[in-house]
Amino acid sequence: MQKHSLDALAREHGERAASSGSGRSAATIFGGHERTLRQTIIALRAGVELSEHENPGQASVLVLRGRVELFGSAASWTGRQGDLLIVPQERHRLVAHEDAVVLLTVAKLEQ
Repeated sequence: MQKHSLDALAREHGERAASSGSGRSAATIFGGHERTLRQTIIALRAGVELSEHENPGQASVLVLRGRVELFGSAASWTGRQGDLLIVPQERHRLVAHEDAVVLLTVAKLEQ
């Protein structure tokens, strides 16, 4: 069994994003590309965007800190600390309106 403190990871990656030229920091904390389930912590400085990309399966974004907005093709959803956003089955992007840390959970669809 493994145990992770999401609060400690949020703090660590928030600090890394703040000092990074890209304004972001991320690490997979469970699973990976070779597995069906993957959980990744992502920290973004205010104003940083994860550009539009496909959804590789079923996915959700748990906002651990800050405020983000998830944009789909026809709608957008704002998430604040404690909110769970369900990622649409379409191209989408994520924008940090404040310094933010999220936990992205993806279950890849079988191909």
